Amino acid sequence: MEDCLAKKMEITVSEAEKRTGRNAMNMQETYTAYLIETRAVESQSEGQCAPVDSLWRRYSEFELLRNYLSVTYPHIVVPPLPEKRADFVWHKLSADNMDPDFVERRRIGLENFLLRVASHPVLCQDKIFYSFLTQEGGWKEMVNETGFQLKADSRVKALNATFRVKNPDKRFTELKHYSDELQSVISHLLRVRARVADRLYGVYKVHGNYGRVFSEWSAIEKEMGDGLQSAGHHMDVYAASIDDILEEEEHYADQLKEYLFYAEALRAVCRKHELMQYDLEMAAQDLTSKKQQCEELATGTVRTFSLKGMTSKLFGQETPEQREAKIKVLEEQIQEGEEQLKAKNLEGRDFVKSAWADIERFKEQKNHDLKEALISYAVMQISMCKKGIQVVCLAKECFSKM
Repeated sequence: MEDCLAKKMEITVSEAEKRTGRNAMNMQETYTAYLIETRAVESQSEGQCAPVDSLWRRYSEFELLRNYLSVTYPHIVVPPLPEKRADFVWHKLSADNMDPDFVERRRIGLENFLLRVASHPVLCQDKIFYSFLTQEGGWKEMVNETGFQLKADSRVKALNATFRVKNPDKRFTELKHYSDELQSVISHLLRVRARVADRLYGVYKVHGNYGRVFSEWSAIEKEMGDGLQSAGHHMDVYAASIDDILEEEEHYADQLKEYLFYAEALRAVCRKHELMQYDLEMAAQDLTSKKQQCEELATGTVRTFSLKGMTSKLFGQETPEQREAKIKVLEEQIQEGEEQLKAKNLEGRDFVKSAWADIERFKEQKNHDLKEALISYAVMQISMCKKGIQVVCLAKECFSKM
């Protein structure tokens, strides 16, 4: 971890800017661009003020980077991007992806994504990622030149592997089930939080009515007027405080959402393993079939019903020369198949070893992050309750002085 990019470079997404331009269809569109700033850490440690390099990126470019990383490093749980459009929102929060508050939260999420990648022991060393941070012009062309799209597995092939693989690895099957459960649990948690936020907002704002009523009441009271007016002011402050509280709470919701999306990253690693296992089984099955064909040709016996066997009965047996030629071709194919099977076995073992090492790293990161997020959320709730008690105590003092 000492060699990771995050130790050598400060990376920030410092601001977001709304822009208008033309898309690939030459139609006008409005989008948000994000300013990425980087600064070398080494120069600062030497007492020099390192210059800040900056460039602008669109969300679609972040998506392209992540797609490239996912395809190039299929054994890694690649950090997810923040949501493109708001989900699990309570009614006062805008779901518009151009809303300033949403854009700001997404800016923070994009910065977190870059820091996650820059801190990863493998991903941080990728040249395309480094160019994303430092080279504004020609970056897309550089990514496309890698040909990573050609390596991407089709969804149909992945689905086929899921249902047809005969000997799935129990560890990856359990991990896939865990990722489904994790996504379900966090989804429920975010829905509950949104409902609580709705109700909490209503409760706090209703307290504003106390302020109005106390103010009206104070106008008809001589001895009690000042106390009622002051108590009403405290109730107004209490009602207004919910806006800052729920804005802070949204930060913790975004931390949970990150792991909601991490669940899909886990499944992607499992799907890749299923595909590799399926290819291995198909290669083994094809090799077994060719060995059987070779044996049948050599002995002149057909073990199972086949079109070839029926053809021989109808049109006569092959000549020894034809049989020898076919045997020779099959032997070459068998040798090639054995080498391919050996290579696939080795590739599969390497994948499992690398993937499981990264999964263990991810588990440690997840446990730490979610523990910190939940503790911080609890501390925030305690603080909110204390502020509520303080307001009621101040109101009580006002009433006591009447």
